Amino acid sequence: MSAPSRRQYSPVREAYVIDAVRTPVGKRGGSLAGVHPADLGAAALKGLMGRSTLDPRFVDDVVFGCCDTIGPQAGNIARSSWLAAGYPESVPGVTVDRQCGSSQQAISFGAQAIMSGTAEVIVAGGIQNMSAIPISSAMLAGQQYGFEGPFVGAHGWDHRYGTGEVSQFNSANMIAEKWDISRTDMEEWALRSNERARKAIVDGKFDREIVAVGDFWIDECPRETTMEKMAGLKPLAEGSRITAAVASQISDGSAATLLASEWAVQEYGLTPRARIHHVSARGADPIMMLTAPIPATKWALEKTGLSIDDMDVIEINEAFASVVLAWLKDTGANPDKVNVNGGAIALGHPLGATGAKLFASLLNELERVNGRYGMLTICEGGGTANVTIIERLG
Repeated sequence: MSAPSRRQYSPVREAYVIDAVRTPVGKRGGSLAGVHPADLGAAALKGLMGRSTLDPRFVDDVVFGCCDTIGPQAGNIARSSWLAAGYPESVPGVTVDRQCGSSQQAISFGAQAIMSGTAEVIVAGGIQNMSAIPISSAMLAGQQYGFEGPFVGAHGWDHRYGTGEVSQFNSANMIAEKWDISRTDMEEWALRSNERARKAIVDGKFDREIVAVGDFWIDECPRETTMEKMAGLKPLAEGSRITAAVASQISDGSAATLLASEWAVQEYGLTPRARIHHVSARGADPIMMLTAPIPATKWALEKTGLSIDDMDVIEINEAFASVVLAWLKDTGANPDKVNVNGGAIALGHPLGATGAKLFASLLNELERVNGRYGMLTICEGGGTANVTIIERLG
């Protein structure tokens, strides 16, 4: 069956990017481990709003991404972070969960609200303290109520997908096998990621986007590793090509972005740095769940009429090296434009904050190279992926 025809993407109004910031990323058990998630979210919000002349009362909504919203991350962390930052009670908040792409989706929702004319100013971002609330805690929380996991016992799911393992680790290995990506290929990418990240830190490339949390202001995840060290690691499962060295790091952090309409830009005297050119999301096989950036990228390029070569800077989340390498093979993107300052293998993947974190890095790098278009895509649990394309102004 042929794909349905779609009209070209044509927003009613423009959504402008005023600013984007992030906290430094702390490694598991590191500098941010003891920070309450609401305070961690507040740090990014205060950093963002503190760099703007905008009165916080004029924000229409705060949209934050977060996964595993239990314990200190429960109760609508977008709202509690805004209030913990000391900002007006009149401004609402809402928390989004699209797994690893949660805060990228938060930015999409914010942009869509502005494009539709239902909002003028949106703060979008995300937060995750994986040291405090371990990954997949929400998926395991139902066990005390008799539920083994989110998929077990769902007859429709079992009929369609069976009862086999549903995990990102399994997916990453399936991708490596399907695209014939060797362990050495992945370790070479991981080494490149760490080397690029360490160099970016030394060169101060993250300085403009980072807002300190107390006296913590430098990413602490990048590793000093070698091919020999990585070769000595055991795979995550017997017969797997995946090791910890080629996987994203468990980490803590938050990020926030300020979006505004053209009316708000003029009314409040704001200076936009970029415009949202495109937002979309697509799905793929939920078992081989991390492949969705491939169809999502193709979809976004088709909708915009752009090519992958039109992208001057690309950020694709390094959930695993196999994800990026399979995406490169299928899209034909230039690796020299991809994750130029390292990725999640080196810099960490604070789940609900990652999309907005990468968005801040994308914006700053696009300005640094005087590029026009930048693309962000993230694979997500459940087999979905978001794509955001921005156009630099000036």
